[in-house]
Amino acid sequence: MIKDQSFISETSGARLDAALFSRYSTSSKAFIREAIEAGDILVNSRRASKGLKLKGGEKITVNLLLEANDNVVQPNAEITPKCVFEDDALLAFDKAPSMPVQPLSCREMTTLMNGVVAEYPECQALGDAPLMAGALHRIDADTSGLVLVARSATAFEALRAQFSAQTVEKTYLALVEGNVTVGGTLENDLIHDPTLPFCRMIDSRHNRLTRAEVEKCRALHAVTRFTPIAHTMEENEERTLLEVTIYTGVTHQIRAQLALAGMHIINDRLYGAFAVENMRGHALHALAARFRHPISGAEMKIETPFPDWARL
Repeated sequence: MIKDQSFISETSGARLDAALFSRYSTSSKAFIREAIEAGDILVNSRRASKGLKLKGGEKITVNLLLEANDNVVQPNAEITPKCVFEDDALLAFDKAPSMPVQPLSCREMTTLMNGVVAEYPECQALGDAPLMAGALHRIDADTSGLVLVARSATAFEALRAQFSAQTVEKTYLALVEGNVTVGGTLENDLIHDPTLPFCRMIDSRHNRLTRAEVEKCRALHAVTRFTPIAHTMEENEERTLLEVTIYTGVTHQIRAQLALAGMHIINDRLYGAFAVENMRGHALHALAARFRHPISGAEMKIETPFPDWARL
């Protein structure tokens, strides 16, 4: 962290953010932009925009600027994650809906992993993605349920190898609109819709994009198995509870594939479902995972409780 420093600009015509990055290469362009916008960078004692063209000779004051190695998950004891399994190698949590798994920046303090590193500080430095802090996978913020976290470097590498080999069996519960009577297997090559400013997955073969637009996208193969296990009615609307199994981990995989097959997850408005008043998140829950213990090698299955909407 860089604090309470100042220097005189020497180059005429350089942008303020570029001049700062040239001098403080241990920081990042994102942190420099945030510091300028927050007023932590002053030019001749005044706030300035990141695109300010320097004339040379200005006094640039750095009150606070984060460096790349500061970008780790910060502990927040006010977040109390619900632990469903714990041993010396592994932790498992039942994440609440509407809570991200990990922060996008060290400034973010309200994610599951902020609570995890507060209670289990040994996780903070694990893995090669600092803001994951040992978490082996993600689930969407509005999806509830199981998140696995390693407690040691050895456990992390062993578990990551299983995820990479697609040998971790993940089971979900999904409550969908309509009456689904038979199960099946869904198989799609999914891509991010490049026409949207946010993430939404579409089928690479069946869409309104041009061939050139599709070719610029990276197609991700996804396979999802589903089985109907219960049915209910809600204000004359039929609903079906599905048990869903996946081995791959494509972004929005279950949400997108079920929607493409005409089975919309309750309250998943991004993928075409009707809005449900006063419902947090959508009706998708990471129920369980089956894998081998990273140290003993024993086969194990960790489960979370059914959410309220799944107790039909």
